Amino acid sequence: MITLSVQDVLPEDGTKGTLVGRVFLPRVGGPAVVAVRADGVFDVSTAFPTVSALCEADQPAQALRAVKGERIGDLADILANTPPDGRDHQKPWLLAPLDLQVLKAAGVTFAISMLERVIEERARGNPASAEAIRKEVVRLVGDDLTKLKPGSEEAMRLKQVLIEQNAWSQYLEVGIGPDAEVFTKAPVMSAVGTGMDAGLHPKSTWNNPEPEVVLAVSSKGAIVGATLGNDVNLRDFEGRSALLLSKAKDNNASCAVGPLLRLFDDGFSLDDVRRMEVGLNVKGADGFMLDGHSSIGKISRDPTDLVAQTVGAVHQYPDGFALFLGTMFAPVKDRDAPGQGFTHKRDDIVTIAAPQLGKLVNRMRTSDACEPWTFGIAALMKNLAQRKLLG
Repeated sequence: MITLSVQDVLPEDGTKGTLVGRVFLPRVGGPAVVAVRADGVFDVSTAFPTVSALCEADQPAQALRAVKGERIGDLADILANTPPDGRDHQKPWLLAPLDLQVLKAAGVTFAISMLERVIEERARGNPASAEAIRKEVVRLVGDDLTKLKPGSEEAMRLKQVLIEQNAWSQYLEVGIGPDAEVFTKAPVMSAVGTGMDAGLHPKSTWNNPEPEVVLAVSSKGAIVGATLGNDVNLRDFEGRSALLLSKAKDNNASCAVGPLLRLFDDGFSLDDVRRMEVGLNVKGADGFMLDGHSSIGKISRDPTDLVAQTVGAVHQYPDGFALFLGTMFAPVKDRDAPGQGFTHKRDDIVTIAAPQLGKLVNRMRTSDACEPWTFGIAALMKNLAQRKLLG
């Protein structure tokens, strides 16, 4: 069972930043946009009925600070009621800090994850083949491509060499080619928050967490804040065919985001994201332990480039979007038998952390065993209308 503390959820500097979240309020039958402050959690829904609306403000952090809101309780009490086991449905609990934003993800943005995708493709989803293929791929490509700028002349020369050696891959195309891989991770409003169960397809036998920073972006393409995400991945499904990407990525509860959205202000900016270290810890009921980290400084494409390739003249998002920046962490530590690598087991506790953003904690279950997703866009609009929050 997951337990959440205030110290886990808040950034290292506590409530000094501009922190926004969503809380389900049973007394109104729906979610509230909240400001998390030193003196409690405040409902600001009368000013901003959705997080999307807040992110559309000219200066979201300043706009949130200007709203007093209605105090709904202490953060500790809300966190204690958030995990699904034993939840009191008459009391508030924390949700993912996004609502109407489209959930987008950038893939193959780090050299190490790019190599692992090539390995998945060649292994055809079979983890037993991965180690031998990994050695061959590293021999051909090397294991340090951090200085190679995607789309550059040097990258195109490497592409030609690999083609001549029959070593080219669709993952290398988006890893070092001019065009980034940006895909829709999950439906609007389907993300689960911290303390919730996160889902794996029940037929998957080779899968892993993907710790990432998630940017909140307005409809105008302005990056207004950041949070953490777990872009849960099924290595066996995607390894069999890239056309199974939607089944590998989009399952019930397979998109975890949180704990809170930190808006950019005088004390937190995109440069802080660029320097961010994202930690990963997996604790298994079997005693297994896995630790790792991602340094955003090693990303192959700058966040502004990824955002520019997502939104613009050829694609618009009227309610804004959230963009997973990708991960450099691909776990290869053997869990069971030598050469089999890592895969999740039921009840694994996954913690993704960054000092500036807090901790996103989830328990892994199969998607059919997670809470069903029932509260979608139509339910939100009906609820907001009943509360007279729609202008």
